[in-house]
Amino acid sequence: MPPTPHRSPTGLRKALATLLGALLPLLAALTLAAPPASARAQAVPTATLTEVTGFGANPSNLQMYVYAPDNIPAHPAVVVAVHWCGGSASAMYSGTEWAQLADQHGFVVVYPSVTRASKCFDVSSPQALRRDGGSDPVGIRSMVDWATRTYAADTGRVFVTGISSGAMMTNVLLGDYPDVFAAGAAFSGVPFGCFATADGSEWNSACSGGTVTHTPQQWGDLVRAAYPGYTGPRPRMQLWHGTEDDTLRYPNFGEEIKQWTNVLGVSQTPAATDAPASGWTRTRYGATGDRAPVEAVSLQGVGHNLYSWGMASRALTFFGLDAGGSTPQPPAGACKVTAGVSTWSTGLTASLTLTNTGTNTVNGWQLGFTLPAGQTITNGWNATYSPRSGAVTATNAAYNATLAPGASVTLGYQATHTGNSATPSAYSLNGTACTVG
Repeated sequence: MPPTPHRSPTGLRKALATLLGALLPLLAALTLAAPPASARAQAVPTATLTEVTGFGANPSNLQMYVYAPDNIPAHPAVVVAVHWCGGSASAMYSGTEWAQLADQHGFVVVYPSVTRASKCFDVSSPQALRRDGGSDPVGIRSMVDWATRTYAADTGRVFVTGISSGAMMTNVLLGDYPDVFAAGAAFSGVPFGCFATADGSEWNSACSGGTVTHTPQQWGDLVRAAYPGYTGPRPRMQLWHGTEDDTLRYPNFGEEIKQWTNVLGVSQTPAATDAPASGWTRTRYGATGDRAPVEAVSLQGVGHNLYSWGMASRALTFFGLDAGGSTPQPPAGACKVTAGVSTWSTGLTASLTLTNTGTNTVNGWQLGFTLPAGQTITNGWNATYSPRSGAVTATNAAYNATLAPGASVTLGYQATHTGNSATPSAYSLNGTACTVG
């Protein structure tokens, strides 16, 4: 083997200098060149869920966590996301898409977390049901104040949402602090004050069982009593409930509608009814658009754990935080409903004629409508009706499922009533609003 050539130190230094001279311009170009726009757009967020301590008055020792996206705009909105019984801030953070939505739309998310053994929020005590009375609502109010100070947030765009116990707390916070929150979205909750107890218990079986009923005025008075003398604007409310909820029974949904339509001073008769997804019936009160004073979504055949991925984006639209991404309203005119009714002291018989006014044949139909408060269907014909009160869906029978263009079908029902014997004011056919003739 030939000997390895020996290079002098001087020669080695000259070779290295030549190599570096060739590489430095290339390295500089690589360092200074900006990444392509596509790479910048796909940057992975680095924001994380962070605990905050010493945020203010906190009589029930709640924990506060916050998620603030990497690029917070000036004066962002704030969303308070409240967990369920047995849950936690981290579970609400990982189990819902609020953090991802915050990244997309530039708002701050506050996650309260219970430290008591039950992991349920206090929606029962007299302290919780009174503005600045103590307990959990005071701590959550302090969290909001901390967030608005720290991020110079827009105090006119503070919202709250929750699931189960968090939904009940959503109702409570809108009652206690109508001047703090612009709107709420409650998934499987009960009305403000429904869970009230006087013995220190956190659980109210009558309310959870759906047997606590009041008039709209009585429900509204409970809310108004939380902040006596308040005359300012009230926050809007979005309500979600499954018809088969066996934890907080479905009648609570109707009671919530009664309460918040009264608080907001709008009719209990929906201004619009549609079906935004299969098995869903959505009613809007006081207006027909995405930001109606009250919006209620009933999920047919769904139990207590109704929350699924994607629902938060619908709450976001209701809040008005989706950068103007308003959902178009269903066009009217593809169907027509003519209604007639005969009544007696406590009952009525309603006859509905549904006509396909479109140009396509309908193969299988569902007619959605909301009964006036106090009406309950006892029997019906030419369709199946579920549920029997509130937001109802009438589904075709096997023998009348097909409606050709221009064809009609007549269906009807008998119902009891408590004074209001009117027919529904709005109808939808498979999610499309119908004209009423």
